[in-house]
Amino acid sequence: MTSELADFVAATAAEFGIPGVAVGVLANGAETTVAHGVTSADNPTPVTERTLFHLASLTKPFTATALVRLAAEGELDLHAPVRRYLPELRLADARAQAEITVFQLLNHTSGLDWQLVGAEADETLPGFVAKLAELKQIAPPGARASYSQAGYNLAGRVLEHLTGQPFEQAVTELVLTPAGLSNTFFDLDEVLIRPFAVGHNRDEDGTLSAARPWKAWRAGTSANNPGGGLISSVSDLLRWAKFQLADGAGALPAEAVRGMRAQTAELRASTLGDGVGIGWFLREVDGVRTIGHGGSGNGQFSELLIAPDRDFAVVSLANAGPDGNRFNQAVLRWALEHHLGLAQRDPEPVPFEAARAEEVVGHYEIDAMNLDISADGGRMIMAVAIKPEIRQASADMPPDYPPAAFGFLPGDGEEYVITEGGLQGQRGYFSRDASGAITGVDLSGRLFSRSR
Repeated sequence: MTSELADFVAATAAEFGIPGVAVGVLANGAETTVAHGVTSADNPTPVTERTLFHLASLTKPFTATALVRLAAEGELDLHAPVRRYLPELRLADARAQAEITVFQLLNHTSGLDWQLVGAEADETLPGFVAKLAELKQIAPPGARASYSQAGYNLAGRVLEHLTGQPFEQAVTELVLTPAGLSNTFFDLDEVLIRPFAVGHNRDEDGTLSAARPWKAWRAGTSANNPGGGLISSVSDLLRWAKFQLADGAGALPAEAVRGMRAQTAELRASTLGDGVGIGWFLREVDGVRTIGHGGSGNGQFSELLIAPDRDFAVVSLANAGPDGNRFNQAVLRWALEHHLGLAQRDPEPVPFEAARAEEVVGHYEIDAMNLDISADGGRMIMAVAIKPEIRQASADMPPDYPPAAFGFLPGDGEEYVITEGGLQGQRGYFSRDASGAITGVDLSGRLFSRSR
């Protein structure tokens, strides 16, 4: 099976133009790792099982685990309002300010918009939290799930308050060290003395260029570490999967670790999963329960999927966009099929209908990005782009995905799937108000509100 995996990884990396990847599978108690390609197109050295990649949002289960451990030890009430621990918190919505709980931050039901753009310039979590009154409230607390990086950064500040330590030190002591993760870090100083992957982005002419900044934000800032700052290797992530499969390996209460896998909120038509636990996205694949999370940084992509009932896990890391995520998803599919005999079936869109298309044509947005939908030549086209003013303010940002076709799925005309490009396979749905008018569109678990 190792040679089959190695052949698949090499062929798929070549197909998607990824310079360097690392893949790991844990099955029947045995680990298999495949490292392929190079860490950097400009300064090539071989990727190994210890090569460090930026995990981006795959950090979130680690942050959640640290807070769940404090809750199990009686130091935190997950269902208490955040203001019990951070009385200085100010939000745009008075009800949300009073009611949002730590639990709602961890399962993305706080109603906070995706991210507070530009707040990372304050460098620290206290500086980030001090600006949260500028962040839009997109739903009442607890009303629906909508993916929020800002919510996890706020949760990280709660962790700092409770421990009296910097967030990074608290997570290291509460989670990384007990799990035996000796090659997992937040600090770039630790990265520079070890082998690490360089992220890449593909220019319009197809040329790969090294991504700057190395993470998705400027070096030396830490405001986004709770939602996306970890750096790790495929070997350490397999160790993390073993820790989860061992229900915390005695370092955390087993019931607390297992409780993080229970569904706390539903996800509709989402590529992220069918539901949200605490820090994990939940999905049933061909009748088998899985938990997982992924991350998209600046030219670096990570994915971890665990099937607790089968003692199985797969990790995939890639160092180039826009297709790093597609590579990772292909690896997960291959591993599930070849090790567990599980097949994932792609949804098929219905034929184009002009009337249904016209209903959704328009402009949608979140704080950082615009989403525009048009109908052209019997196809619906979705264009997602970083807002021009944000791109203009930052010299180094990943390029936008090219506009891509999408189609409605069978049913009520609200669910869709993207059928081409770097976001191929991404699913979502349109929201309506009481009159039936389209008011928003969900993509990658984020609600883009319609503005025209």
